[in-house]
Amino acid sequence: MHKVDVGEVAASMRRRVIKAARWLPLIAAVGGTAPAFAADISLPPLSIGAGLRSSFTNTDVEGSDEKPNDFTLNSARLYVSGAVTGQIKFTLNTEYSGADTADSKVQVIDAIGRFEFSPQLNIWAGRFLPPSDRANLHGPYYANNWGFAVDGIEDGYPFYAAGRDNGVAYWGDFDKLKLSFGVFDVPSTNAASGDGSKVVVAGRVQYDFWDAEPGYYLNSTYYGDKDILALGVAAQGVDGDTGVTVDGLMEKKIAGGGVLSLEGEYAHYDAPFSGYGYAGQDSSDGFFGLAAFLFPQKIGIGQIQLLGKYGSNSYDLPGQDVDLTTTELDVNYVIKAFNARVSLFYIDSDYKHAPGDTQQVGIGLQLQI
Repeated sequence: MHKVDVGEVAASMRRRVIKAARWLPLIAAVGGTAPAFAADISLPPLSIGAGLRSSFTNTDVEGSDEKPNDFTLNSARLYVSGAVTGQIKFTLNTEYSGADTADSKVQVIDAIGRFEFSPQLNIWAGRFLPPSDRANLHGPYYANNWGFAVDGIEDGYPFYAAGRDNGVAYWGDFDKLKLSFGVFDVPSTNAASGDGSKVVVAGRVQYDFWDAEPGYYLNSTYYGDKDILALGVAAQGVDGDTGVTVDGLMEKKIAGGGVLSLEGEYAHYDAPFSGYGYAGQDSSDGFFGLAAFLFPQKIGIGQIQLLGKYGSNSYDLPGQDVDLTTTELDVNYVIKAFNARVSLFYIDSDYKHAPGDTQQVGIGLQLQI
């Protein structure tokens, strides 16, 4: 009888298992199922998401017989973030500018190296939102209303892309006190951009009297998840010119489950700091106030929110100032907070001492994953 060497058989089986394991990545790639004994492949934690804002609008322009109807892809974004180590992280976000023009393009809006050692000690470097007003730090996707940054007040600091600038900043949360400050490049929208020796110095201080808002970014509403009473002051300066904003948010879940939101901001921008104004202006001053109520009852898969916003801004121009008042009324259908909502909106822009009056009615869709 032939004798079997048990040790040799065991060694042979081990060799065959090792050879078979080499084919596991290929098997998985073509849809196969890896055996239970396959070795684990470790990847760093990675988060991938996307955002979409699209609308249909009818616009009435003063002095024109035409009332254009437009379907617009307002914005499309891709979000990628991951951890290099427990304290070193990376964020990359892109934006498609949906102006539907020949120069529409996908651009990098965030590219951030994040060194996050503790809630009190965080250093970010790259391209991101500098310390600025609440509106800039929540942007269109986390705003309460649909018509973001149309009033000449919110998000008026200079930027390279979607409110972002290139630089480095410190930020920290000290329970209910939030601090951030940094130095940034001078964007081309700033009059001092031709001098490479200058930088923008930016800072923000905020105090949350009720619930804290941890993290760098902010919201315009929390849809009742938090009770908020917050006051923030931000400033940026370069070459003797400054932009200063004061903003506040109060949000309270009241008896019956409804959510009341009140938001406001005052802004003063010296000429180089008016991100969207008039060529040759010396400065601008303005404010806005917003009130919204989210009804507690569900209608279908969502809740109804009624919102009103009023803004007034004055541009200091040689000869004669130009005043702009904006009124916005929204009926929002909130399905899943910022990830799924539909807005029926009316926006009236009324200029004094300048042409450009418009009335716009539309419906907007926002989705995020």
